[in-house]
Amino acid sequence: MKPLRSCSAFIISLVIIVVYEARAGHSLSRKPDRGYYDFFYFVQQWPGAYCDSKWGCCFPKTGKPAENFSIHGLWPNFNNGSYPQNCDNLNRNPFDKSKIVGLIKRMQVEWPTLSCPSGDGFKFWSHEWNKHGTCSANVLNQQSFFQKTLDFKIKSNLIQHLSDAGIHPNDGFYRAEDVEAAIEDGLGVTPYLECNFDKEGNSQLFQVYLCVNKLANAFIQCPVMPHGRRCASSVQFQSFSRF
Repeated sequence: MKPLRSCSAFIISLVIIVVYEARAGHSLSRKPDRGYYDFFYFVQQWPGAYCDSKWGCCFPKTGKPAENFSIHGLWPNFNNGSYPQNCDNLNRNPFDKSKIVGLIKRMQVEWPTLSCPSGDGFKFWSHEWNKHGTCSANVLNQQSFFQKTLDFKIKSNLIQHLSDAGIHPNDGFYRAEDVEAAIEDGLGVTPYLECNFDKEGNSQLFQVYLCVNKLANAFIQCPVMPHGRRCASSVQFQSFSRF
């Protein structure tokens, strides 16, 4: 009987080793939910185009925003063009406005919501954190995620770079390549322009994408461009003052 016992012990030991290695291998190969990204898209939108689109718009409860680009978000992305989202599956780190108390007034100016019905911004910011911010939470906590995004708005200064090139929000039409060149001259990186279309079919400057490195401390050349709606060769820079 001794050989049988030895054989049984060997089989049990082998099974334990196989199970352990399988679990270890699964653990090593599983991609982490947070921090697994390559860069960010920093996205700003033009309120004039938003309000002239099929979506319509409602001004925030804090009043009509200034005629300037506003923040849409800071979105982690992969170099292959895909992106992570909703990385806090267990809801351990939900949006908490108490963590951004010192930023709220600034966010209401630089990061307002134009969706209807009118809001105070918290629903919009909660969506941005829960969908995008949680995927970079091991690099940026909630406070730093919103702080960094606000700072990139100032650093980009899109309206000034366009103005310096003679491009103004006056309902006029400009060559898309001139709009890109004005931003690239000002920032040293190539932007991606996204357009929407009004009822007449005009291609309107809607969103500007800039790329930011993984640590969120500098603009970089985009590893890959977004898949948003490309602009026609001529784009309208819609006025926001008439809304």
